[in-house]
Amino acid sequence: MSSSLSVNAQTMRQWHKRTPVQNATVFMLWLVTIAFVLWTFQVMTKDTIWAFVMDAPRQMQDIGGRMFPPNWQSMKELWWPLWETLNIATLGTLLGAILAVPVAFLAARNTTPSAALLRPLALLIIVSSRSINSLIWALLLVSILGPGVLAGIIAIALRSIGFIGKLLYEAIEEIRQEPVEAIVATGAKPSQVITWGVFPQIAPTLAGICVFRWDINIRESTVLGLVGAGGMGLKLNAALNTLAWPKVTMILIVIFATVIVSEWVTMKLRQKLI
Repeated sequence: MSSSLSVNAQTMRQWHKRTPVQNATVFMLWLVTIAFVLWTFQVMTKDTIWAFVMDAPRQMQDIGGRMFPPNWQSMKELWWPLWETLNIATLGTLLGAILAVPVAFLAARNTTPSAALLRPLALLIIVSSRSINSLIWALLLVSILGPGVLAGIIAIALRSIGFIGKLLYEAIEEIRQEPVEAIVATGAKPSQVITWGVFPQIAPTLAGICVFRWDINIRESTVLGLVGAGGMGLKLNAALNTLAWPKVTMILIVIFATVIVSEWVTMKLRQKLI
């Protein structure tokens, strides 16, 4: 007992007082950090009109007073935009998953046909998709395809490829190799190995990832209309432009309720799938 206590005492980290040089170094590091933060704050706020900032509480109180009570009569105009938003999220997630699956197999080390060429290309697609926000994708696609739901669906899909592809290829790399080796030993083709040896192991993970991404896409699709990609964002933008604050409140309530319902649905689906 005494020997174990002595071993624990030896392994415990000993506290030592800093030397003057160490204290000076820590002080200089904190000083440089604070100076850098102050400098960046000045750079970021050089164009800020502080009179507006000081007046912000009064403006917020004024706008808040105009936003209530909500315009409940406008709800009849929001059913179709809400349906469009749900379609943008659902179809965009589905399209993104269809495109992400082959990209993930190309990116995974244990399934890619070419680690020198195809894997870097697949990783580039994943990184590119994750680097650009869906709102930017929508802005580009509206310029190319014109305003509408189609631009929103493709924007959500392009954004989802990177998210689903990254999580899926990591799951592929972590699969058990015993079932794969057993199927290979039977003389199966590579496509058969993937179909019967790899995909059954990652199917629950893929389903969970898609459900999780769908929940995220519900939130993102509500604002795509701000750039003309359809859905609730289009109505929100129109209400903001016409200063229809009670209608803005109603739209925000609908968006909030939709997100809560999607969160509940996602939780239930993930409990069933995982």
